[in-house]
This record gives sequence, C-alpha cells and structure tokens, in this order.
Amino acid sequence: MSIKSRVVLGSAIALFALSACNDKDKAASATTAAATDSKEAVAATVNGTPIAKKQLDQIMQQQAAQGMPDNPETRKMVIDNLAMQIIVAQEAEKKGLDKAPEVKEQLEMAHMSILANSFVKDYMKTATVTDEALKAEYDKFKASQGGNEYKARHILVATEAEAKDIIAKITKDPKAFDGLAKSKSKDPGSKDKGGDLGWFNPHNMVPEFGNAVAKLEKGKFTTEPVKSQFGYHVIMLEDSRPLAVPSLEEVKAGMTQQLQQQNLKKMLDDMKAKAKIDIVAAPAAASAAAVSAAPAAPASTATEASASK
Repeated sequence: MSIKSRVVLGSAIALFALSACNDKDKAASATTAAATDSKEAVAATVNGTPIAKKQLDQIMQQQAAQGMPDNPETRKMVIDNLAMQIIVAQEAEKKGLDKAPEVKEQLEMAHMSILANSFVKDYMKTATVTDEALKAEYDKFKASQGGNEYKARHILVATEAEAKDIIAKITKDPKAFDGLAKSKSKDPGSKDKGGDLGWFNPHNMVPEFGNAVAKLEKGKFTTEPVKSQFGYHVIMLEDSRPLAVPSLEEVKAGMTQQLQQQNLKKMLDDMKAKAKIDIVAAPAAASAAAVSAAPAAPASTATEASASK
C-alpha cells in the first residue's frame, strides 16, 4: 500500500523554480568574470584572462555538494574546463559572435536570471522570522499532528470477493493472517512481512484506510472490505499510542525556512501585482515540428516562478 505523502516540515517545498543557473551555467559565468582586483588571488590565466581562485573555490563547493571530491586532480580538471571555455569564448568574440542578435538576447536573459536568483538568495539569507510567527506555525502543525498513531497489518487484493473470502478465513483462524498476506496481498512493500505496515500516522494514509484503522480496537480486524483507490483492504490493528509531536526546537530550522519561502512568495506576488505588464499579443501555439526543431533558450527562472504562481 502506498502512503499518501503529506508535507510537514523542511520538505523540499517547490514554491519556485528559483534555483540559480545549473552547474554548467555557473561554471560558464565564472569564465566571464575577470579578477578586477589586482590583489585578488588568481588560480590561472588564459591568454591574459584570469580565473580567480575565489571563483574556482565557489565552483568546487558547488561540485562537492554533488559528491565530487575537492582535491588537486579535480581542481585541475575544473581549471582545464574553464580554460577551454575561455579560449572558445575568445575565438567567438574574434568572429563577432557576441554581437549576433540571438547571442545578445541569450546573454541578456542569463543576466536577468542571475540577478533574479541573486535577489532571492539575498532575501533568504537576510529575511527574519519572528518568534510569534514561528509559534503560530508550530501550533498549527501540532494541531494537525494530534491524535494517535497505529501499528497495523493489511492484505490488499483486487476484488471485494477476494477480500470477503480472506475475512471469512481469518474469522475462523486469526493466526492465518500472516500467511494469507504473504500469499494473497498485492502490496509489495508489506506482503513479505505478513502485511506489517509498522507504526504510522493515519493522516498519512489514504482517507478510507486511515478512517478504518482509527475505528478498530486493538487485536481486531475489519469485518468488511475497505475499498480505496488501490483495491480492497483487510486490516488488522495490532496497537496504538499517542502520536509523539517533535518540539519547536526540533523543527525550528525547517519551519523557519518554510515561513521564509511563504513570505518570499507573497512578496513576489505583490511585486508582480504592482508591476505594469503589457502583453502586446499572446504568442501563437507552435506546431510540434517547430518546437522540436527550435533551439532551447535560457529562461528567466524568476519570471517562470512568478508566472506559475
């Protein structure tokens, strides 16, 4: 049986597609920024164009977050890649490609995207959440998590007739539940464990299942099949206990980030509402052939995020 996920705290709340450029974009942007301060440490120079050590360190931090080791070999590899990008970019400038309209448009889009992401990063770094707001959010969370959690087994089958047949068998011999789950259940996650689901919050289950479990007495099973989107369940309750709710201190970090993201969304929505946006003409839908043939253009993540909300 699949558990119905419920966003609680600190989850990857996808409010916005406001992540910065991908790693390739970040590496490419590093090649375009010269070390303007003569005192700044330089990792390498390519035809006189410096690669600042600070820029290299930033790229290594980004790569390390994805599992790449930070050692001399990987640093040399990154420098080699940056050097090649600089060499090719210099050749492109010699050919005047930086003056081409389509290239200028892409550079401008990249410029806007970097600025927008910088704004969001700065907001998330500096935005504060009051203790009052945190407590109010925690109280809501605590109320939503109240009640009991349960330890139960279930057998999932495709038809009501199969479920009724299983109920008849365990009515005669409750100890048969384990074997019937292993042989009959269609839930791959629990059948080999005799239908054991472990401890769970009924709010995290599909409603029909959660409601049925909450009505059972310890050691009892459902005398009628419980129908859900997955099929028909026969459920046996093994135990229940008060649900343990984490303290405010335990969830404070994730909750703070959640509130910051909510505040950010509100601020962006307000900014958009106050902006003067004149749509001259909505673009016509492109044909499938045209879409497949068109080159991918970089998109402003801030614009996409705001528009999607």
